[in-house]
Amino acid sequence: MTTAQVGPIVAEVEGEGPAVVMIHGLGGTSNMFQPQMQALAGHRVIRLDMPGSGRSPRPVEPLSMEGIGRAVVTALGALGVTRAHFVGHSMGTITCQWIAANHAALVGSLILLGALAEPGEATRKGLAGRARLARSGGISDIGDQIIAGAISAHTRENSPAAVAFVRESITRQDPESYALTCEALAAAQAVDPRRIAAPALLLTGDADAVNPPSVAQALADSIKGASFASIDRVGHWATIEAPREVARRMADFLHRVGAS
Repeated sequence: MTTAQVGPIVAEVEGEGPAVVMIHGLGGTSNMFQPQMQALAGHRVIRLDMPGSGRSPRPVEPLSMEGIGRAVVTALGALGVTRAHFVGHSMGTITCQWIAANHAALVGSLILLGALAEPGEATRKGLAGRARLARSGGISDIGDQIIAGAISAHTRENSPAAVAFVRESITRQDPESYALTCEALAAAQAVDPRRIAAPALLLTGDADAVNPPSVAQALADSIKGASFASIDRVGHWATIEAPREVARRMADFLHRVGAS
């Protein structure tokens, strides 16, 4: 395993074979995909810490979703990636869609977890408020809110380690970087789904209150050939709440599309 910083992104690279690029969402890091690594044996897995998240440095300027997408494409070019299968979670699914629409030759397939095309108006306002809370010293409060609202009741009751992981992921975020990411997501605009030609699988927990199954189903319906499936008793952090099920579905899909 090697770690490299390319511009504003830190990449962790492990394995050999067809490339799989993994892009986390708001409040996440590359570690949220650790439970799926064994299922991706035989691939060159590139897990990214997005600008300001995880080990990546604090942005020096405001972020935008287009800017984040461009930074990912630049980082992959520096790593010698010319084609890859993309896995995204939540906000990361917007980045994956932007890359698929604007750099089609780079994208072999898409696996989108807790996906959305763009935030709704209420979510945009909520993200602006969350940015203010982060800057005022409320990152721990945000962590508690995420636990209460983004993880399923089943996970909270039965998987304390999963709950602890998610809370730690949030509360370890740099508050200013987190706020800048909230603002970038709040301003996100959907790409034209007709420009996405890659095979796509959308997976959403049936108890996801952040981006409910209906949101992902509507997005899947707008992407030619895309398929949608829900996962029982799972909230928004599916890779952590249902690690084995997500790994199985991910490996099955990559097998079906050839993973080349």
